[in-house]
Amino acid sequence: MLRSQVREEIFKILFRYPFNNAEDMEEQIEFSISELEGKSDKKINYIRDKVKDILNKLEDVDSKISECCEGWSIDRIGKAEIAIMRIATYEIMFEEDMPSSVAVNEAVELTKMYCDEDAKGFVNAVLGKVVKNVEG
Repeated sequence: MLRSQVREEIFKILFRYPFNNAEDMEEQIEFSISELEGKSDKKINYIRDKVKDILNKLEDVDSKISECCEGWSIDRIGKAEIAIMRIATYEIMFEEDMPSSVAVNEAVELTKMYCDEDAKGFVNAVLGKVVKNVEG
């Protein structure tokens, strides 16, 4: 499973977050993981751990996105777009071994797959501000 495929699986799980309460997310994570038959335990554990860590740091991640979304509240952003931006923002803020340019590029690629045409420019612009804000 390629890194982009792993990120896509993480996206699919995080996309469910706004539709579930926090207690139900554990069940949603395990349900999603159970559908990854044939994948290595290492990849499955990575997906599970990363989703849980993103959710544990969601307040910081969402705060950074809000700070960089001038004029947009998180509630106004499409569910797919916010899930994608949460992954990339988490990577930019907390994963030192992940180049920010890779996180942004992967986010734009996911946006092309799951969102409308205009969304990629919005996601790219917001994440560009996140990078500048985090890296100075």
